[in-house]
Amino acid sequence: MKSAALKVTNMEKRTAKASHKLKGKRQTYATYIYRVLRQVHPDTGISAKSMGIMNSSVGDMFERVASEAAKLSLYNKRRTITSREIQTAVRLLFAGELGKHAVSEGTESVAKCTRSK
Repeated sequence: MKSAALKVTNMEKRTAKASHKLKGKRQTYATYIYRVLRQVHPDTGISAKSMGIMNSSVGDMFERVASEAAKLSLYNKRRTITSREIQTAVRLLFAGELGKHAVSEGTESVAKCTRSK
Protein backbone atom coordinates (compact mmCIF):
# COMPACT_ATOMS: atom_id res chain seq x y z
CA MET A 1 0.00 0.00 0.00
CA LYS A 2 1.38 3.39 -1.03
CA SER A 3 1.58 6.22 1.42
CA ALA A 4 -0.48 9.32 0.67
CA ALA A 5 2.66 11.47 0.93
CA LEU A 6 4.47 9.46 -1.76
CA LYS A 7 1.56 9.30 -4.19
CA VAL A 8 2.09 11.67 -7.13
CA THR A 9 -0.79 12.40 -9.46
CA ASN A 10 -0.57 12.67 -13.24
CA MET A 11 -1.40 16.39 -13.00
CA GLU A 12 1.58 17.01 -10.72
CA LYS A 13 3.84 15.10 -13.13
CA ARG A 14 2.64 17.20 -16.08
CA THR A 15 3.09 20.43 -14.11
CA ALA A 16 6.63 19.44 -13.15
CA LYS A 17 7.47 18.61 -16.79
CA ALA A 18 5.97 21.87 -18.07
CA SER A 19 7.85 23.98 -15.54
CA HIS A 20 11.05 22.13 -16.39
CA LYS A 21 10.66 22.87 -20.10
CA LEU A 22 9.81 26.56 -19.64
CA LYS A 23 13.11 28.14 -18.74
CA GLY A 24 13.27 31.90 -18.88
CA LYS A 25 15.77 33.82 -20.96
CA ARG A 26 19.10 34.32 -19.28
CA GLN A 27 20.09 37.95 -18.86
CA THR A 28 23.34 38.71 -20.65
CA TYR A 29 25.38 41.82 -21.29
CA ALA A 30 27.00 40.42 -24.45
CA THR A 31 25.31 42.90 -26.80
CA TYR A 32 26.46 45.87 -24.76
CA ILE A 33 29.98 44.51 -24.27
CA TYR A 34 30.25 43.99 -28.01
CA ARG A 35 29.02 47.55 -28.73
CA VAL A 36 31.65 49.01 -26.40
CA LEU A 37 34.32 46.82 -27.99
CA ARG A 38 33.31 48.17 -31.42
CA GLN A 39 33.64 51.75 -30.16
CA VAL A 40 37.06 51.17 -28.61
CA HIS A 41 38.61 48.68 -31.07
CA PRO A 42 36.55 48.45 -34.29
CA ASP A 43 38.72 45.73 -35.88
CA THR A 44 38.98 43.42 -32.85
CA GLY A 45 36.73 40.44 -32.13
CA ILE A 46 36.03 38.48 -28.95
CA SER A 47 35.74 34.73 -28.42
CA ALA A 48 32.71 33.11 -26.80
CA LYS A 49 34.77 32.10 -23.74
CA SER A 50 36.08 35.66 -23.33
CA MET A 51 32.55 37.02 -23.72
CA GLY A 52 31.40 34.67 -20.99
CA ILE A 53 34.14 35.93 -18.67
CA MET A 54 33.30 39.56 -19.45
CA ASN A 55 29.59 38.86 -18.92
CA SER A 56 30.30 37.31 -15.51
CA SER A 57 32.49 40.26 -14.57
CA VAL A 58 29.87 42.85 -15.54
CA GLY A 59 27.13 40.90 -13.76
CA ASP A 60 29.25 40.66 -10.63
CA MET A 61 29.99 44.39 -10.61
CA PHE A 62 26.30 45.14 -11.16
CA GLU A 63 25.42 43.02 -8.12
CA ARG A 64 28.11 44.70 -5.99
CA VAL A 65 26.96 48.22 -6.91
CA ALA A 66 23.31 47.32 -6.34
CA SER A 67 23.94 45.76 -2.93
CA GLU A 68 26.17 48.65 -1.82
CA ALA A 69 23.54 51.17 -2.95
CA ALA A 70 20.88 49.22 -1.05
CA LYS A 71 23.01 49.33 2.11
CA LEU A 72 23.51 53.08 1.69
CA SER A 73 19.77 53.66 1.31
CA LEU A 74 19.12 51.65 4.47
CA TYR A 75 21.76 53.61 6.40
CA ASN A 76 19.95 56.81 5.41
CA LYS A 77 16.56 55.30 6.36
CA ARG A 78 15.30 55.51 2.77
CA ARG A 79 13.41 52.86 0.84
CA THR A 80 14.40 54.11 -2.62
CA ILE A 81 17.75 53.76 -4.35
CA THR A 82 18.41 57.03 -6.16
CA SER A 83 21.22 58.13 -8.45
CA ARG A 84 22.96 59.55 -5.39
CA GLU A 85 23.25 56.09 -3.77
CA ILE A 86 24.45 54.57 -7.05
CA GLN A 87 27.05 57.32 -7.43
CA THR A 88 28.32 56.84 -3.87
CA ALA A 89 28.42 53.05 -4.32
CA VAL A 90 30.48 53.43 -7.50
CA ARG A 91 32.88 55.79 -5.71
CA LEU A 92 33.31 53.25 -2.91
CA LEU A 93 33.73 50.19 -5.12
CA PHE A 94 35.90 51.52 -7.95
CA ALA A 95 39.37 52.66 -6.99
CA GLY A 96 40.72 56.17 -7.61
CA GLU A 97 40.77 57.39 -11.19
CA LEU A 98 38.50 54.59 -12.42
CA GLY A 99 35.82 55.64 -9.93
CA LYS A 100 36.05 59.29 -10.95
CA HIS A 101 35.78 58.36 -14.62
CA ALA A 102 32.81 56.03 -13.96
CA VAL A 103 30.98 58.73 -12.00
CA SER A 104 31.51 61.35 -14.72
CA GLU A 105 30.30 58.93 -17.44
CA GLY A 106 27.27 58.00 -15.35
CA THR A 107 26.41 61.63 -14.65
CA GLU A 108 26.68 62.42 -18.36
CA SER A 109 24.41 59.48 -19.23
CA VAL A 110 21.75 60.47 -16.70
CA ALA A 111 21.83 64.09 -17.97
CA LYS A 112 21.48 62.87 -21.56
CA CYS A 113 18.55 60.63 -20.60
CA THR A 114 16.71 63.42 -18.75
CA ARG A 115 17.28 65.84 -21.64
CA SER A 116 15.66 63.45 -24.11
CA LYS A 117 12.45 63.16 -22.03
